[in-house]
Formats: sequence, C-alpha cells, structure tokens
Amino acid sequence: MKDEEKLDVLLQAWEETYKKGQLTFWIFLSLQEDKKYVDEIKVFVEEMSKNTMTCEEQSLYRVLRKFEHVGVLDYELRKGSKGPDRKYYYLTGLGQLLFKQFVQRNIHLFYSEEIRNFLNL
Repeated sequence: MKDEEKLDVLLQAWEETYKKGQLTFWIFLSLQEDKKYVDEIKVFVEEMSKNTMTCEEQSLYRVLRKFEHVGVLDYELRKGSKGPDRKYYYLTGLGQLLFKQFVQRNIHLFYSEEIRNFLNL
C-alpha cells in the first residue's frame, strides 16, 4: 500500500472515531439556541459543522434517549403541522451545567496560545 493510500485509510479511521465522540457536543451545542426536534438538530449539526458531521436519525435518538434517561435532556410535546406531536428537546439545568463545564475543560484549551502555536494558527 502506498503512503498516500495508507494516509487516506488512517485519516478516515481517525475521523470516524473523532466524529462519534463529537456527536454529543454538537447536539448540546444545537440546544443552546432553543428547543429543537430531531430534524432541526440534524440540520443544525450538519450546517454548523460545514457538513463534516452527518448524523443518522437513529444515532440522534440514541444519544437523546441516553441523556434524557440521566436527566440532562428533556422534551416537550408540540403539535406538528401534520402527523403526531413532535418532541422538542432541550437541556435541563443539569444539562446546561454539564455542557458549560465540558466546554471549559475541553474546548477552551484550544484557544490557548500554546496550543494555537502548535496548530500553527
């Protein structure tokens, strides 16, 4: 296997693992603005990530159920324009605190001059 092909395979594997870990971050980020139903969360994630993140509805529902179960997310039912009521998800107080602390511990460090220098930004 040529180095170029190996690089492509390795990069794809790394990005796949990275993206799985980032889905929760993007979902929580989408819920900072307002309550959203699944399709709105999906559109937000894809648009704000410039389509580097795509998410299957099944994956979204799995994450939403997981965090709803532990009290980080909740939802309210609203009438849909057609069909059944829609679940509009939002972060609870605990969810807001969790997201804030996650960002402080894991995202803000990328703004440090030392890290920015390593990244050549």
